[in-house]
Amino acid sequence: MANILVVDDEEGIRKILRQVLEYEGHDVRVASGGGEAISAYVELRPDLVFMDVKMARMDGLEALDRIREHDPAACVVMISGHGNIETAVEATRRGAYDFLEKPLDTDRLLLTIRNALQQRGLVQENARLRGEVESRYEIVGRSFAIRSLLDRIEKVAPTDARVLVTGENGTGKELVARAIHRLSARSDEPFVEVNCAAIPSELIESELFGHMKGSFTGAHADRAGKFEQATGGTLFLDEIGDMSLAAQAKVLRALQEGIITRVGGEKPIRVDVRVIAATNKSVEEEIGSGRFREDLYHRLNVVPIQVPPLRERREDVPMLVSHFARKAVEEQRLPLRDFEPAALDALARLDWSGNVRELRNTVERLLILGRGGEVGETDVERLVGGRHTSDALSADMLGAATFSEFKERAERAFILARLRENDWNVSETARRIEMPRSNLYKKIERYGLVREES
Repeated sequence: MANILVVDDEEGIRKILRQVLEYEGHDVRVASGGGEAISAYVELRPDLVFMDVKMARMDGLEALDRIREHDPAACVVMISGHGNIETAVEATRRGAYDFLEKPLDTDRLLLTIRNALQQRGLVQENARLRGEVESRYEIVGRSFAIRSLLDRIEKVAPTDARVLVTGENGTGKELVARAIHRLSARSDEPFVEVNCAAIPSELIESELFGHMKGSFTGAHADRAGKFEQATGGTLFLDEIGDMSLAAQAKVLRALQEGIITRVGGEKPIRVDVRVIAATNKSVEEEIGSGRFREDLYHRLNVVPIQVPPLRERREDVPMLVSHFARKAVEEQRLPLRDFEPAALDALARLDWSGNVRELRNTVERLLILGRGGEVGETDVERLVGGRHTSDALSADMLGAATFSEFKERAERAFILARLRENDWNVSETARRIEMPRSNLYKKIERYGLVREES
C-alpha cells in the first residue's frame, strides 16, 4: 500500500483514478491544480504523484519543478490527453519518472505504479545502506585539531586535487580519504582502496595496473587493476611509503599522463582517477634514503593533510567513547553501560600510542568486561592497566627535591614519551625532537630507558 497524490483539473479524471487506486488498496489524496498539489505534497510527502500536464493557472511541468525543489527524490508520473514526443521528453528532462497518455489504460497504470514504488523502495534502501556505511567513517570530535582537519577536508573535497594524508597508525587516515570522496563530485563513483603494505612487491604492479592472460604464472585471464576499477572515482593508496620503486615509476606515469598499461600488455589504457595517498612514514626521510621518488612525492603532495594523534586532542576522548560505545551496542550486541565522568577523565589522560583505533578496542573491552551497570575509574585501572598518563608523569616530576633533579626527570619523561610515540624508532625520534641521533643514544643510556614488553 502506498500514499498517492492525484493532480488533475478535471473532476471526472480525479474520481476515476481515486476509485481505481483505492480499489488496489492505496491511500489517495486529490488536488485540482498545481498550487494545491505543491501544498499537498509538502504536507503529505506521498510515495507517488500522478499529475496532469495541461492545467489552468499553473501547468503540470511548472508544478513538477516546484515539487522537485522541495524533494529532489519525488516520484512523479505526468499524464496528458495531448501527449507528444516533445512534451514527454521535456517532462523526463525535468525529472518525471514516466509519462502516460489519456485515456489511461488500467493495466499500464498499475504496472507503472508497481515499477515506480519498487524503484522508490530501492532508492530508499540504497540511501539507508549508504547512511550506515558513511556512519562507520565519521570523523568524531570538537577539538581545534579536528575542526581544522574538517575545514581542510571541506576545502579540498570539491576539487580534483591529489591529497597526501599523513599521520600515525590508528589516527584515521582512511576516514579522511573516505570523507574527501564522499564530499566530492565523484561520490557516486567507486572508492577503491589499495593497501600497498599488504601486497607483495612482485604483485603490486598487477594489483594496480592489471595484467594480461599468461603474463606471469597464475595469470589465467585478463584482469583489470585498481586504476581501471576506480575510473571516474577515487583511488586510495594506503601506506604509499611501502610501494616498490618500480611501481612508483608506473604510478608517476599514470598521474602525469592519465594512462596505464597492464602487466604483459602493450595497449595504453586511459583512466580518470583522483588519487588520495596516505602514509605513516616520514616521506622526506624515505626520499633521503632512496626508498621513495621525490618527483612522485611532489605529484601526490598537492594538498597535504596531517591527521592529529589522539594525545593532541584529548578533549575529544569523551565524545569518541560515547560514539564507539553506541556503535558496539548496535553492531555487536554488547551490554549498554554508561561511562562515569571519572572513567572518561582516566581514559583522556592515557597516552594512546595506538590512537583512535586503540581507544575503540578499549571501549569494547570495557563494555564486555566492566562490572556493574556503569564503567567506572576502577574498571579503567583494572582493564587498561600498565599505561602511563600525563598526570602520573607530572606527579613524578613534581616530586623532585631540587630544580636540577626536576629538569632531569622532565627530560627523561619527554624523551620516553617521544620514543613511545615513534614506536621506539630512534632515528625518527631524533629527527622530530631536533636532536642529533648520537646525543639521543647517550640520553637513552644515561636514563636507562628500555622498551617495555607489549
